[in-house]
Amino acid sequence: MMRSLFSAVSGLKAHQTKMDVIGNNIANVNTVAYKAQSVTFRDVYYQTTQTATGPNGESGKGGTNAKQIGLGSSVGAIATAIETQGASERTDNPWDLMISGDSFFVVSSAGNTYFTRAGDFTTDLSGALVTQAGANVMGWKFDEDGNVVKDTVQPLYATSPEFTYTAPAVTTAVSITGNVDAKSTSDSVFTVNFFDTLGNEYQATLTLSLNAAGGNADVTSYSITGGTVTKNGQATTLEISCDGNLEFNAITGDPITETMSSLQLTLSDPDGTNNIRNLGINNGNESTLNFDATGVTMYADATDIKSAKGIDGAGAGKAVGKMTAVGIDEAGRIVASYSNGDTKFIGQIAVTTFPNPAGLEKIGENLYAATLNSGEFDGIGVDITENNGKVTSGYLEMSNVDLSDQFTSMITTQRGFQANSRIITVSDTLLEELINLKR
Repeated sequence: MMRSLFSAVSGLKAHQTKMDVIGNNIANVNTVAYKAQSVTFRDVYYQTTQTATGPNGESGKGGTNAKQIGLGSSVGAIATAIETQGASERTDNPWDLMISGDSFFVVSSAGNTYFTRAGDFTTDLSGALVTQAGANVMGWKFDEDGNVVKDTVQPLYATSPEFTYTAPAVTTAVSITGNVDAKSTSDSVFTVNFFDTLGNEYQATLTLSLNAAGGNADVTSYSITGGTVTKNGQATTLEISCDGNLEFNAITGDPITETMSSLQLTLSDPDGTNNIRNLGINNGNESTLNFDATGVTMYADATDIKSAKGIDGAGAGKAVGKMTAVGIDEAGRIVASYSNGDTKFIGQIAVTTFPNPAGLEKIGENLYAATLNSGEFDGIGVDITENNGKVTSGYLEMSNVDLSDQFTSMITTQRGFQANSRIITVSDTLLEELINLKR
């Protein structure tokens, strides 16, 4: 009789633990990337009042089974549905990240490495990418050539001063395209733009003039003379000239490539008041720019000449770039965009997987710690694309708690607790009857 009391008490304790887990699941129904837990019970020690016997051929007696009385139940396991992905929630916050697949983000807090599925990140004062609790998101850096260096993970920075600017580049070549009106004999004015090594922008005005007919009637020739040169919109004393002519086939209007692709513009500073040492290819007090006009035609249409920095994309130069936007792509790479058109990878989020993710230990704040039964983290991590996964910016993984399942478990747990309490009540009644025997 005393056994039934203690068995019922163990049942109460086990069901109370299960109710605690259910309560925690429901409390976290809207927690980012929370993984639901479930409880299973097991029976415990048995008292054997009669052991099993085998059949005896000599006596003709058959075998008997053991007689055992159980002594209650206990919690067998509290399992986490860690491999069941929650639904996605759109936030449109670029620092909110959702992992697809079975990987985990790697974070560091107070020198300890943890893991999380919750991608509700933000940036701190230093520009570091951190969790809402301040743990650093870990990953890899990129070298100067734009290649990721997959070494021991380190904190990632997205908006630090290190990445505010990209360097300017000097223009070494310019080109023009468009049309010169074959019907007109008037001069035409156009401009070319270029940058120096510091990112200052220059604009030179050039004049296109029809040359007098020469000895070759099949060729129409135009000369280019220089005009004003401004620096960041301010007048300078620089002079600009061209070393050749634009020549066209007088019959077809097509450019004569040989003469149109080998021109140069020369900048000079006769007064010495403007230093031209930052203007590219220098020769004493002069600086030259390769000049290409093979994209210009001479047809009977209005003159319309446009200039471009660079020739076939080379030598264009650029102004200094200031960061205008930053985001994260599907490979977890932090991508910065700049005002001069540059894009730059400034870091990549590392992830990791475990042989037995169910063996991870929950430590709160949406974090997990590795255990002897989960497998170890190698300190480097992997690229999420190696596991056919991806990172989605602007979305979060929601909790995978199924409320219908939790409420059903709550009902069965309540009934189990209630039934065990009735065992205690009935056992108490039986004890009372024993006490009353002596009255």
